[in-house]
Amino acid sequence: MPHTLVLADADTSKDVLTFIGRAARISDEGVRLQAARGVLALTAAALAPHGLFDQTPTILAMRIVNADPELECDVVVGSLSSTEDEHTLEFPETGLSPAWAGIAPPRGEWQQTGVLPASLVAQRAQWGISAVARGATPGAGEEAVRALRAAIWGEPDADLGDLPRGVAFAADAFGFISGEEDVPVMRSGRWTRVAFRRGHVLARGPVATGLTAVRGTGA
Repeated sequence: MPHTLVLADADTSKDVLTFIGRAARISDEGVRLQAARGVLALTAAALAPHGLFDQTPTILAMRIVNADPELECDVVVGSLSSTEDEHTLEFPETGLSPAWAGIAPPRGEWQQTGVLPASLVAQRAQWGISAVARGATPGAGEEAVRALRAAIWGEPDADLGDLPRGVAFAADAFGFISGEEDVPVMRSGRWTRVAFRRGHVLARGPVATGLTAVRGTGA
């Protein structure tokens, strides 16, 4: 018998399918579903490093919806299927295991550090989309395109308080920008969270690499 995801209502089911569809347009690394105590968190990577020496920042999009109080899960899937029951979705037979899913943002102790106008975030997203389009050459391979996207979206943007420009990309691509809104910016350790009304964008800088400084060992 297939496993099912029981949600609060039909509108929530459509919301979940929309989020998964948007994630699929960005990458094939799926969406992480974490459910407990009537809450379902959907997380997808808008940008993530590939390989040990890739300095691309990790940028995640997260949306939280209501689910069946008895539902508990933590799985990454590439898709979900509709069923005859409008508030139930069906899991695929197999899950995914992308590297980014092993990196968990902190659950608490966030401190607000600023505010960003949603209109400004939208402007920087459109600038980045245009830059990617201008930089892409016909017939470029997958690695070249990935490097271009990482260079443009991974770059700190002064207009966004030096957050990676990919924060704007994630907010736009997942439909979090809607009308005028002052969006709180919060920090916890190496993580930054931009909390839109429709969802959250979480960013973590690249892992530092290289040799540590040489220290003396005494006489």
